[in-house]
Amino acid sequence: MAGGRRQAPPREDVLAAAMEMIAERGPEKLTMAALGREVGMSSGHLLYYFGSKDELLLRTLEWSEGRLGAERGRLLTRTTPALERLDAYVDLYVPDGHRDPHWTLWLEVWNRSQSAAVDGAARERQAAIEGAWHRDLVALLAEGISRGEFRRVDPDRFAARLRALLDGFAIHVAIGLRGTDRAQILRHVREFLAYSLLADA
Repeated sequence: MAGGRRQAPPREDVLAAAMEMIAERGPEKLTMAALGREVGMSSGHLLYYFGSKDELLLRTLEWSEGRLGAERGRLLTRTTPALERLDAYVDLYVPDGHRDPHWTLWLEVWNRSQSAAVDGAARERQAAIEGAWHRDLVALLAEGISRGEFRRVDPDRFAARLRALLDGFAIHVAIGLRGTDRAQILRHVREFLAYSLLADA
């Protein structure tokens, strides 16, 4: 209604705008004032919603992870061989390239979590994000083992090691470490899986 109070945009629109700003300018340029200009809200209103930039970044990461989780779920519930779905999991995990926005945000949130000002509840929310990836991988490995597609490994231990490998490589790609790129990393991971998971399957 003309002259009425302007309605705030849906929270998902705010988080999507924050993610877009991170993709275009990096997390260091994301401020309440800049985001407010993008979504038509005051910085005070955003601060009321989120409380701090740390919380805004974590909420944005959770929103982004929710979208990735839905995509991961679609990939992992396909009626295809476990190896094909594992390849899709790895493909989704590894950054698209230098300054991949999701990984850039992930690194920023974890870096900020080292601060004493970040409470235990926030760290638990970060751990929940990691836990979802881990559980899905464990379930996929267990399925592949039960069907005789994979070697008889301990799914939980193998998942922990594989994700550590993926995290290390992914950080190299995300920060643009010279001599590493997405295609090269995917080849390394597939070679590792071929000799550690498929041999004598």
